[in-house]
Amino acid sequence: MLTERHLEIFVALAEEEHFGAAAQRVGITQPPLSQGLRRLEALLGVRLFERERGVFLTEEGALLLPHARRALAALAELRETGAREQADGRRLRLGLVPEVPAPLAADVAAAPVRAGDRTRISTVTAPTATLLSDVASGRLDLAVVRHPAVLHGLAAGQVILLPTWILAPARPADSGDTGTAAWRLPVAVRPRGEAPAAHDLFVDTLASRGRRVETVVVADERAGLALVAAGQAVLVTADEGLRASRVERRRATDPPLPLRLRVVWNPRRSGSEDPAGTARLLEDVLAQGTAR
Repeated sequence: MLTERHLEIFVALAEEEHFGAAAQRVGITQPPLSQGLRRLEALLGVRLFERERGVFLTEEGALLLPHARRALAALAELRETGAREQADGRRLRLGLVPEVPAPLAADVAAAPVRAGDRTRISTVTAPTATLLSDVASGRLDLAVVRHPAVLHGLAAGQVILLPTWILAPARPADSGDTGTAAWRLPVAVRPRGEAPAAHDLFVDTLASRGRRVETVVVADERAGLALVAAGQAVLVTADEGLRASRVERRRATDPPLPLRLRVVWNPRRSGSEDPAGTARLLEDVLAQGTAR
């Protein structure tokens, strides 16, 4: 097997042109250096040096020397990068569902660092189903997902209920409408496959009040807002800043339609040193969103 030591011997001997000096440079005696050179030549299938009158590169050796130098440089860079990563602290890979409002998502991601943890944060935004799969496989350490969801053995923290708003087309001032007319429009929802159990709970909650529930699938809440502005749908959102002209906002209280969230992690594969402790830290930040 070709090793870094083989490359070091090759480069040292090419530059020193002397077995003794090359051996001293790589920190070994001359016999192991000669043995390593013979092994390298056997692995490459070429003769690298002429040894009859001194030590000189063959034509093949001269062609391969730049490659050996680049390989050693790449290995050195690899070690330096690893050392920097270790010096910078551990990495926390966090996933967030897109329904979490952007300001709150930023506070959640920053929570470990603000708490004094030497952690490098990387975040992704994806649907619940994707995040659960990524946590189970070890691609993510923790994720904030919609509840309820089938966890398949993942650990989970407490359920956090974020308040939501109903966005509906603005009503004429003299309409006398109390707000029930908005529910005659379809409700803009994300695809059911992203979070089947949470989607079904949302629809069932609306239907439990005797309302006929129609839905229209949108890619994200911005697309849903566009339909609301066009007078073609209503939208339920936890995003306090999601607004548009001629769109009314009111708290979703009849019935309550909170955004249910949980922090999940894989206790068998998580790269986090204390996933449960980090999860509680994230929950504390999420809980601040319930007081809005």
